[in-house]
Formats: sequence, structure tokens, C-alpha cells
Amino acid sequence: MKNEITDSAGIVTAQSADYEYNTLMRLLGVSVSKHLLDEHFTLVWANDFYYELIGWPKEEYEEIFHNRPDLYYEDFQDEWKELTETVMETVAKHQNGYRLVAKMPQKGGGHVWVQICNSFSDEYVNGYQVSYTVMTNIDDLVRVQKEQSVTYSNLPGFVAKFRVDGDGFRFLYANDRFTESFEEFSENGLYKGITNYGSEQNHSAYRQNFPLMRAGKPVHFTLQAKDRSGGDMWLQVNGDCVDWLDGNPVYLIIYIDVTDITEQRELQKQLEERSEMLHNALESAEQANRAKSEFLSRMSHDIRTPMNAIIGMTAIAGTHIDDKERVLNCLEKITLSSKLLLSLINEVLDMARIESGRIALSEEEFSLSDLLQNIITVMQPSIMDKNHRFNIHAYGLRHENVIGDPQRIQQVFLNILSNAVKYTPDDGEILFEIREKPSQIQGCGCYEFSFQDNGYGMKPEFLKKLFTPFERADDADVRSIQGTGLGMAISQNIVRMMNGDIQVESVYGKGSKFTVILYLEVCEEEKLDLKLKETFPVLVVDDDRIACETVCERLDEIGLSSRWVLSGEEAVEEVEKNHRINEDFLAVIIDLTMPGMNGIETTRKIRAVAGPDIPIILISAYDWLDYEEEALAAGANGFVVKPMLKSNLVYTIKKYVLKENVESNARPQIQSERSYKGKRLLLVEDNAFNREIAEEILGQTGFAVETAENGLEAVEQFSAVPEFYYDLVFMDLQMPVMDGLEAARRIRSMDRKDAAAVPIIAMTANAMKKDMEASISAGMNAHLVKPLELELLYQVIEKYMGG
Repeated sequence: MKNEITDSAGIVTAQSADYEYNTLMRLLGVSVSKHLLDEHFTLVWANDFYYELIGWPKEEYEEIFHNRPDLYYEDFQDEWKELTETVMETVAKHQNGYRLVAKMPQKGGGHVWVQICNSFSDEYVNGYQVSYTVMTNIDDLVRVQKEQSVTYSNLPGFVAKFRVDGDGFRFLYANDRFTESFEEFSENGLYKGITNYGSEQNHSAYRQNFPLMRAGKPVHFTLQAKDRSGGDMWLQVNGDCVDWLDGNPVYLIIYIDVTDITEQRELQKQLEERSEMLHNALESAEQANRAKSEFLSRMSHDIRTPMNAIIGMTAIAGTHIDDKERVLNCLEKITLSSKLLLSLINEVLDMARIESGRIALSEEEFSLSDLLQNIITVMQPSIMDKNHRFNIHAYGLRHENVIGDPQRIQQVFLNILSNAVKYTPDDGEILFEIREKPSQIQGCGCYEFSFQDNGYGMKPEFLKKLFTPFERADDADVRSIQGTGLGMAISQNIVRMMNGDIQVESVYGKGSKFTVILYLEVCEEEKLDLKLKETFPVLVVDDDRIACETVCERLDEIGLSSRWVLSGEEAVEEVEKNHRINEDFLAVIIDLTMPGMNGIETTRKIRAVAGPDIPIILISAYDWLDYEEEALAAGANGFVVKPMLKSNLVYTIKKYVLKENVESNARPQIQSERSYKGKRLLLVEDNAFNREIAEEILGQTGFAVETAENGLEAVEQFSAVPEFYYDLVFMDLQMPVMDGLEAARRIRSMDRKDAAAVPIIAMTANAMKKDMEASISAGMNAHLVKPLELELLYQVIEKYMGG
């Protein structure tokens, strides 16, 4: 046989090996055993420590259990199940062994905690694989840990052990009270915070103490947490570094419940805070009452001022009824005072609508060019009255056509500009600039509108209250200037409703700058085709260098070359020089109000040196009506309002250079030029004075006007006349007996051919959006707001009468 010993030397060697092996097993001081992986885990061999560990002598163990561990564990099925499942799982995973901490039964019914380390060998006996097992007695270690656990569990608080890593707290151990309250808030053993409640106070405590804990220093602080029912609790945290693992400190942290004490402190703090809040609220209420009282006092003065003018001028006109010039002068002042009174009332109503959330924004397409021209038209009289120098610049406008609420945007701009005019002494300077900036919002342009003046400016203490309703500066210089103190509050609210921003800079005694930023949906721009084969440059003349540069940039954008000069004298020289070599400019664009030689004089001299063929266009930030006759006589071909946007330039070149018929932006006439003689309208108005005024105005257009005093009377009159008797119906909304909405619905429901066709126009003091929607819903065609604007009235008449 291969292992058979055949000589004495071999016998000695085998005995020596057995001796060394048995000596090694004794010196290890651990249980070593050899088992078969059969159904009994049959014990093949074990050293002495195996029997010492289980408390059974070897002979007795072999006689009773026949070296079968399954019989040994017969009264300890839980422990046997854990052991067999571990072995089977190891075999199933094709692993070479396993490690297990388990209870080992002992003689007498006791047990000892052991760590089992098992290794499967390549040896087989009777067809079964052999495994070797080493069991180490860890009973003392387990008992110490259990004693610590009992100690931790009986401490008056939560106990936890963490390793403090660079990115948070790595959970190591905790008593039952801690795990019941906090374990569900951990992820993979990592606590990003230090309790189960993410309050700002806790985050602050984390930020302050985490660096200390990373350095291994003791910490003491208070945290807020949630108990298992979701209620608030407060914990005093005491932490000490007890070890280091992999360069990271290990902390034993004790959380002591101090909820009762903390709640008392919090209650006291809340009482103090509420007391302070009540005190501040009282001060705010008193300040608001003072502001409203001051507002009412100012409003009383501001309203009485135009009312006094209206009453006084009416009395003067009555005593000079035969003096036409005097009466016309009185009527002009009455009109101006009426508009001022209306603007005061509108501001108060706007503020009330904003505060109640009833203001709504429209969404319509409009042109920035038209918007700017409207603003200039409105502001020009007051600018010229104070002899201000007004400039307007536009930079980088790639999209002129946008979608938004042009009326509300215009209202904001007029509020700011009117303040700039009012609060700048005579002969001041006002600059209005528009920029299109890069936008991060898809489909929208970012527009920045800035308004700068060199007026009185504002003190820092008032600047903080600028957007507060009813607040006005009380400086001696501005005290006499009329206003409600609502314009800027209204403007800020409108801009915010549009998701924009309004900013202000001001230096007292030097002036102010307001900046409005709006995001407006842009429309696709029309492609420009000027159909110019070859051209000479366009000459731009303006004492404002920026205006020259921006106009030339836009000329370049539409494919035209350009040149610019800063005075009339230079312009005449350039035109004369080019004319001598037969290279006349394609056109000359001249600022109207240059110092020294103004635009009209420059035009006159250019005509003298170059003849009548060169198109000359005057531009100005002011309306040109006061200069039109003189400019045309000097040889100007036309006029354009600043800023010259791309669309203005294209319009100008097409009209004055290419001689194309293009649609003009000319202002509608204030008075209707059409006569509607032979037409008949029904005026429905319950107020006698309003009825008389409307009847007179409408009668001037040639209409035969019939009246009704309420909705029911209007319905009866309409049903009593032949079909198509009335060409137009003007209907008040608020009337006794039957209101205008119900009257319109009844007319529309009549069984006659003209009932659905006759235009019905609301003419009412109900000015809110919901009122307009109600009018349209009732079947009306349009909604006019009192007091009547004649321009809008005539536009509506011409629209529905086929004008």
C-alpha cells in the first residue's frame, strides 16, 4: 500500500509527526474537529479542546451520541437549524467554507458562544467530503457586549456610536431606544444629518459641530427631533471621541431628552416674538392709518384743485358767453383739468383692483415701435412745457413685434416718465433707453427699459418706501407737485404680474434712474426686401453720437451703407462734396432739434447746394406737428419719430426713396370726417346729463338719435319699429327696471332679421375686464368706457358702419 510503513525509520518518523500534531492541537487552545458532510455531519476526529468546550468526556460523548452531531443537537433544534442552513448555503454557493457566530450546547443544558470557522477539503471518506472546523470560545466578549447593551438600554436617553466620515455619520451601534426612533432615517448606514428632523436649527448645529467632531473634540449642543408619534422633542447631545477607524473618529453620543425644559424656553421665546410682532403690527397699522389719512388729505387737495378749475372756468365761460376766444380758452382748461381728475380717480381704482386681485392682463400682439410712438405723443406736451431735452435710444432690438399687454406696459412707462418730467426742474434732461438682451426663456425676448433724469432725486429713507402705496416725498422742492403716491406701487405690481422686475437708483439732488425688465413673447419678424440694386450711402445727422451709431447699425442690418456727422454744418459740407462728384447720398436723415443749426435750417441749406432730388427725412423724439409747415417749406420730404427702429427705417426708405405706397402710422383724426346722415341709432341711458352729452356728440356725426331711459324701454322701442330701422344701438349697463345686459340678450333673442345683425355697443362706466366679458357674452359687439374718448367712439362707429 502507498502509505504503508515498512521500516523502523518510517515508524519513528510517523510517531514523531503524530506527536508534533497533537502537541500543536493542545497549544492552539481552540477546538479543532473533522466532520463528514453527510446527513449527520458525522464527527471523524476532534482534539481535547472540542470536548472541553462542550463539557462531555470523549468516551461518554461517543457512547451516547455515536459521534453524530444531529443527535447531540436533538434538544437544540434552533441552533441545529441555523448551523445546517449555513452549511447548505455554503455548499450551494460552491464556497470553500463559512464563518458563523452561534450558541454551542453544553452538558447540563447550558451553552457557550463560539465563533465557528469551517473549511471544506478535497478529501473524501466513504464518498463524503471532509470538512475541518475550528471553534473559538467568544463567550466573554459576547457577555461584555450584552452587558454594554443592557447598560446603554438603561441609560436615561438615546445612545449611539458613529464613525464620523468626511460626508456624514456612519452608524456603528445604538441602543434600542435610538434604533426605534432613528433607524428608518438612515440609508446604507449613513446619516446625512444628526436627527430625524431637518430643521434649520439642526442644520446650523451640524455646520457648527461637524468640523469639531472630525477633529475628535468633545461636543455639546441641542437638537430638535420627532418622536414616534410625530410630536416635537428636544435632545441635549453629548458626544466624545472613543476611537479612530481608518483615520476617522468614532464617537459615542448620548442624547438626553430635555423636551420639557426646552419647550418652556421656546414658549417664552415665542411669547417674546409674538409680543414684538404685535408691537410691530400696531406700529404698522398706525403708520398705515397715518399714510391713509395723509393720502385722503392730499387727495382732497388734489381732487379739489382740478374741480375748482372746472367750476371756476365754467363760471368764467358763462359770464363771457359772447367772447368766443375766452370761452374756447376756458373749455381747453376745463378739458385739461377733467383729464387730471380722471387720472387721479383711475390710479385709486387701479390700486384697489390690484389689492383685491381683480386686475387681469391681456395677451395681444403689438409693435414696440407703436408703443414708443404712443408714449412720445402723450408725453410731448408736458416735456415741452418744461423745456426738457428728451432723448430716446434703442439697442440691439432683434424683435419689434411681441405679445403682451400694451396698455398696462404703457401705463407703467407713462407713470415713470411723467414722474421724471414732474420731478425734474425746467430745462432738464430725460433719457429713455430700450435694450433687447439675451433671454434664457424659449420663445421670449428679454427687454430692458431704462428711464434716467437729472431731477431732484430721492433721499435714501424715501427710496425704501418708494413702492409703498400712498407714500410721497415731503421735500420742500416737490411738496407742491400733484400726485396720489400710488403710481409707483401700481407700476411695481403690474411689472411683477408680468414676471418682470423694476429697479431704481437715485442720488438726492442729482436725479434718478428706473429700470424695467420684461420678458415678452416674440413674434416672427417679417423678412425685409428693399429691392435696391445699387445704392450710395445714407447720411445720418444728429448731435447725439449714440443716435447716429444706432441708426447706422440698423441701416447696415437692412443692407444699406451709411455715414454720420454730428452737426448741420458738417452735413451740408458732406452733401455738397458728394454732389460735386455726382455721388449724391441715397437719403439724408436729420435730427430736428440740433443745437446751432437745427434740422430745418440744415434741410434748407442742403436743398440750396444739392437741389430737390435727395430725400430728406427729419427725425425727432418729439411730435413734429408744430414744425411741419416750416419743415415742408424748407424742403423736407417727411418725418419719423425716434427711436428709428428697423421697421421705421424700412418704412422710410420704401416711402421716400423707392416711392412705394406703404401703410402709414399716422394718427387717427380726433374728429370723424364721415357723415352718417340718414342713419338712425338708439341711445339707451338712464342718466339725463350723460344722455344729453352722448346725444349731442352722436348727433354731430349726422345720426338721427332716439333715446330710451332703461333697458325695458329700449327692448319695447326696438320691437315696435320695422326691421333694420336702427343702424346702431348704444347701451348703458347699469340702469333701473332692466339693465343693459338683459336688454341686449332680449334684443338678440327676438324673432326678426335685424335682431342678430344690429351692432350693440356698451357705453358704460363699468371698466373692469369682467364687465367687458359680460358685455360680449350678452351679445354686444364692443365695450366703450365712460368718460368717452371721442377718438375711440368715432373708430367704433366707423368700424360698424362700414367706414
